[in-house]
Amino acid sequence: MNDLMQQGYEYILSEPEGSHFSPDFNPELSPVQMLEMGIFGGKYMTDCRDEFPKAWFRRAKLCSERHDPDLNYFKVNASQPLSYWVEKGWIYHEDPRGWFQWYCRYFLGRRCQDDARQIKRWVAMKRHIAQLEKHCAPQDLSCRPKQRQSLLHWAYDSRKI
Repeated sequence: MNDLMQQGYEYILSEPEGSHFSPDFNPELSPVQMLEMGIFGGKYMTDCRDEFPKAWFRRAKLCSERHDPDLNYFKVNASQPLSYWVEKGWIYHEDPRGWFQWYCRYFLGRRCQDDARQIKRWVAMKRHIAQLEKHCAPQDLSCRPKQRQSLLHWAYDSRKI
């Protein structure tokens, strides 16, 4: 892989695309669904498309110039800057863009030593589902849009809640 954040990185796809996930990891959305719905203000994957299937980007909501919250499904900014994630120690060196990059590569079939940690982080996002269930009427998508967008960033489909 060669893009703005990573040069000369290589990995092996050891599992079939979209299958053989850890039993603890059951994302509700695929990377292509997430990109089509609108995540990370459209900025996240603009310089590394060559790494992933072209079909992932046919209907993706992207903006190479800037982070545009209007491209997000819930039209809100629910992102922290990458510097925040780096400060927290949440970035694994093989995935310098963070969780979503890890998920895209995992979805393609890469498995790596960071899988268990990333899956644990994904599971921890369920606390936001509990908050929506406690404070929002069923399927009221106007309730807690920032929290819903955050869940979308982690492959949870809060439209069902």
